[in-house]
Amino acid sequence: MDLDPALLEILACPNCRADLSVDDAASELVCTGCGYAYPVRENIPVLLVDEARKPDGA
Repeated sequence: MDLDPALLEILACPNCRADLSVDDAASELVCTGCGYAYPVRENIPVLLVDEARKPDGA
C-alpha cells in the first residue's frame, strides 16, 4: 500500500474514532480500539463499517 503518512495521521475509525494502524500484508487499516479492519482498494481506504472485517469473536 502506498498511503500518504499525513493522511494516516488524520484518519480515524468510523466505528469508535480510535487510531488506525496499517496492515500491509492484508491491505487493510486496522482499528487500535475496536479491532475492525477496513480494506484498502487501489490505495484508497474504504472506511465504511459495513465493509469492515469484524474482529474475531465479534
